[in-house]
Amino acid sequence: MPLEVVPLIFKQTTEKYGDRVALRKKEYGLWHDISWNEYYRLAKYVGSALISIGMKKGDCVSIIGDNCPEWVIIDMGIQCVGGVAVGVYSTNAWPQVEYVIQNSESRFFFAENEEQLDKWLHFRDKAPKLEKVIVWDLEGLRHFEDPMVMTYDDILEMGRGIVEKDPDLFENRMNELTPEDLSVLIYTSGTTGPPKGAMLTHRNVTWMGRTIVMDNPIEDDDEVMSFLPLCHIFERLFSVFAHITNGYTVSFIESLDTVTDNMREISPTVGYAVPRIWEKYLSAVYIRMSDATWFKKLVFGIALKIGKSRATLRMNFKPVPFYIEVLFKLAYFAVFRKLKERLGFERLRVAYSGAAPISPDVLHFFQSMGVNLIEGYGQTEGTGVTCASHMDKVKFGTVGPPLPGTEIKIAEDGEILVKSPSVFKGYYGAPEATAEAIKDGWLYSGDVGEIDEDGYLKITDRKKDIIVTAGGKNITPQYIENKLKAGPYINDAVIIGDGKKFISCLIMIDEDNVVKYAQDNKIQFSTYNDLTQSPEIIKFIQGEVDAVNDTLARVEQVKKFTILPKKLYEEDGEVTPTMKVKRKYINEAFGDLIEAMYKRR
Repeated sequence: MPLEVVPLIFKQTTEKYGDRVALRKKEYGLWHDISWNEYYRLAKYVGSALISIGMKKGDCVSIIGDNCPEWVIIDMGIQCVGGVAVGVYSTNAWPQVEYVIQNSESRFFFAENEEQLDKWLHFRDKAPKLEKVIVWDLEGLRHFEDPMVMTYDDILEMGRGIVEKDPDLFENRMNELTPEDLSVLIYTSGTTGPPKGAMLTHRNVTWMGRTIVMDNPIEDDDEVMSFLPLCHIFERLFSVFAHITNGYTVSFIESLDTVTDNMREISPTVGYAVPRIWEKYLSAVYIRMSDATWFKKLVFGIALKIGKSRATLRMNFKPVPFYIEVLFKLAYFAVFRKLKERLGFERLRVAYSGAAPISPDVLHFFQSMGVNLIEGYGQTEGTGVTCASHMDKVKFGTVGPPLPGTEIKIAEDGEILVKSPSVFKGYYGAPEATAEAIKDGWLYSGDVGEIDEDGYLKITDRKKDIIVTAGGKNITPQYIENKLKAGPYINDAVIIGDGKKFISCLIMIDEDNVVKYAQDNKIQFSTYNDLTQSPEIIKFIQGEVDAVNDTLARVEQVKKFTILPKKLYEEDGEVTPTMKVKRKYINEAFGDLIEAMYKRR
């Protein structure tokens, strides 16, 4: 029988791999390795110290900071002694941090640096249950003193002393845990309201750590690059739960500004990112090719045409003729091999897109150049993954079959229902919301979809997002938005039309590509707002919209659009930390622009 408690799996993997590299980080230009033994030892110190300052089994402990070894060491230390680890987005403003700490009733709070500590100082008097704040990066805090604040070094030193006095304390607490105990609280991104804390048990996360690699194996000599927010289930799966189960290496980026440089340097064998990242990579390829010589453009165009022919056949489960395989090998050697090296993709065996829908055209492009990018589907409430394609059997326009041991059915209204060992325990402190999400053992996903003849799931839209026009036509905005975003000049789109006579759209342009287009065509502008209001740019984007309209039914076509005069920012409440647009907020914030589109007709 497999182990179903996080710390016991962690201990087992440590005993197996010992001094092999578990984590890697870059400091002052050099990579530093952390072995499995050291990872376990540091987590043991953290957990032992937490016990000594009063943490009890089931207590919540919050963590805020960018991706780094300390984050996951703290996470594992908390879980090993029966605590519930609660990640907080490092980009959250202090009221959002206060909300998570208050809602989770956290007793302890680990903060990365001065910036994160300042957020706590704003609400310290409003969080009476919080007892200690521990800071792990002391830059700028050398002379700061507060009775509630400790340093990470203090915690490690305290833990070391406790282990020496009572070496069995840590393991004894580990052995008290059961599969039904809470492992983590993962707060939803809050696209439709305040974030809710999804309660994931040790059984949920250990089952997912094993199951996610069944159809697409990850071996102990693989390497991943950690850069998505660690408090999100997508990153946590690869940097923590699948990691401690399968024993590969996790390398941490230096900062968000160095992601592309670190990707080239690390060249991971397994990749994963949200759709916005893959769209950015696609955009970068187009920018690079727009500056290429006519000959390179010609060769790239021919290679891409060959690659797309091959990918289209493969993604529709049709045999690829021998001559196309030969042509693809030539195209790969001449074009794609070098392009993958420049992107840092040359070692990628499989790559995942998740956390939001991705345009099939983006998947198609990467499959065409020999990058095995597949889309996974799931939600926090299902421990991150419900469906994923097999790496050698990706089907166009679908998110793959259910994971082994997962059952899916479609309700009468089209909603996707899920039954699996991964289904969460409920929302923390919210029994009514839990009752809405889980009924008779089924997780009501809130997504609408259909299952095809091969058992592959196709996502249509979010149930709450479906638009019903004034003429009574049901429109799935996600489908249209993904088509618009597939091009290099549109970064995001929000389809409007509920109760309206026709479909309109708010468009966020891709700044890099549109600026380059403006420069190449000598279009004058001085600010971002000028760029978005330029008649030449509006006409150009109209051409992009018209090209998409040609592929849509008449009722789905975008009749009017407006380019938003500002970029969307998480701190303004317009997008989530994983870059999903908050549709309700956008509709309210830009209501005047929406109304103007319907008055102009």
